[in-house]
Amino acid sequence: MMRLDTIQKIFEHKECNPEGKYEKFSVLVPIVKVKEELELLFEVRSSNLKVQPKEICFPGGKMENNESKEMCAIRETCEELNISPNHIEIFSPLDFLVLPYNLILYPFLGYISQINLENLDFNKDEVAEIFTVPLNFFLENEPTKHYIDLEAHIPDSFPFHMIPSGKDYHWRTGKYPVLFYEYNNYVIWGMTARIVKNFVDHIKMKNLSYEA
Repeated sequence: MMRLDTIQKIFEHKECNPEGKYEKFSVLVPIVKVKEELELLFEVRSSNLKVQPKEICFPGGKMENNESKEMCAIRETCEELNISPNHIEIFSPLDFLVLPYNLILYPFLGYISQINLENLDFNKDEVAEIFTVPLNFFLENEPTKHYIDLEAHIPDSFPFHMIPSGKDYHWRTGKYPVLFYEYNNYVIWGMTARIVKNFVDHIKMKNLSYEA
């Protein structure tokens, strides 16, 4: 028979995670200095990639076995930009995204130093281009926001006879926000824009509290 103290010991140091099976990814939100101005560095993904070719993103990728979220962000950034971990200083984790297609994205805020952006020999197999955007642009400009309706698609094989109302059951629906920033000829959108917005909003909120 299971004992109460045994259950207590099993769960006393449990780390909470979203229930279910998710693919986990980490990205770095890299601050760089361009002529002494703080800017965010972005990548344009290679057109040869099978997933999200030509899209704008932060450096990052899928977590490997026994790899921490932070180490994944550092490793992927080093692989994509061809830089050393010594060039990266992690400041803090940012709010993570749990997405409706069984994916969790963990962003980390960091600073990349002692590199020459104009001559950076980034990985051409994964990255077509890099560019930077002044942080002040995001502080001064709100993104446009649109929504995608999310609805349940129920297969005919579903056991409707086992739930109340059967095929007339009222399934919940949701709205998925899609954000867009436009800077020069670049459109920063989707998950990347949401990470930027969350990061910038935190700066604004904390800066107001300091000023008060």
